[in-house]
Amino acid sequence: MRLFVGIDPPDSIKQRLLAAMGGISGARWQREDQLHLTLRFIGEVDRHRAADVAAALSGVHHPEVTMALSGTDVFGKQGRPDSLWVGVTPEEPVKVLHNKVDQCLARVGLDPEKRQFKPHITIARLGSRVGSLNGFLEASGGLSSPPCTMRDFCLYESRLTHEGANYTILERYPLGDNGWLPDENDEDWEDARI
Repeated sequence: MRLFVGIDPPDSIKQRLLAAMGGISGARWQREDQLHLTLRFIGEVDRHRAADVAAALSGVHHPEVTMALSGTDVFGKQGRPDSLWVGVTPEEPVKVLHNKVDQCLARVGLDPEKRQFKPHITIARLGSRVGSLNGFLEASGGLSSPPCTMRDFCLYESRLTHEGANYTILERYPLGDNGWLPDENDEDWEDARI
């Protein structure tokens, strides 16, 4: 299973992101069901480790996170952009949640994240034949939204296909209290999913 931990933004955020997409030739825009804020990429694990991860994440306690969209930018390697993203503000509460998730996963034997964490939502993948980004970045550089409160974070499974990645939320973990929110398909989660 290929897993990651993330925040599933509300529909109002997703609709604002979808409305901003377009105008870059060769960009592979994210679908609505692909929009998320990654807190921690886990990668390939077996079913037993996945069950350990799912159980460990229930031990993360953190207040609800209120955040808003804030600007666009790119990540890249060796001077070539490979993804277009939208930032969030304030960053610090999301970074604290990321650190708690990272510490929790270390307790089940996963190495801590080595890359510096930058809270963002990827909106497009950029290949080698992508057109100019300047017009998009100038037009959408001030992309913003009203603040929204995130009441949970999720454990996702990622399945790679020829049409891109398909994400399935396996579990939802509430923020702001010590409860646990099963996914709507939770009846036989351990048998069916892990």
